[in-house]
Amino acid sequence: MLKQLQTQFPAFRDFLPLSIGIDKQILARMPDLDRKTMRTALGIHTGSLRYLKVMEKAKVRHDLDGTPGAEVTDTHRAHATQVLQDRFKKEAERKKAERDAAAAEEATRLHAEKLNQLTAKFSRK
Repeated sequence: MLKQLQTQFPAFRDFLPLSIGIDKQILARMPDLDRKTMRTALGIHTGSLRYLKVMEKAKVRHDLDGTPGAEVTDTHRAHATQVLQDRFKKEAERKKAERDAAAAEEATRLHAEKLNQLTAKFSRK
């Protein structure tokens, strides 16, 4: 569905800030569309990293054809910035947890190796 929207409409293809009520514009042009599927596709599109980065700096919204319309409010820009910061923070925390787990695993491996060496050394006598 998202690929179809990107192929058919410049605003989706170019990741332009979408005008409020874009779902009604889509349904007007594609009346056979399943609303739930369309809303899911819209959610994926507007939640994408690329779209949020554009929204963070955007001044105007666009309709399906890419024609500029209403202004993007400071609130919407701030929301995009906040979502991006939260995502980057979560990703950094996830990577840190992975590094910490790998370090702990390595420490455990070295400890076991050392114990095996000591066991081998003292069990010979």
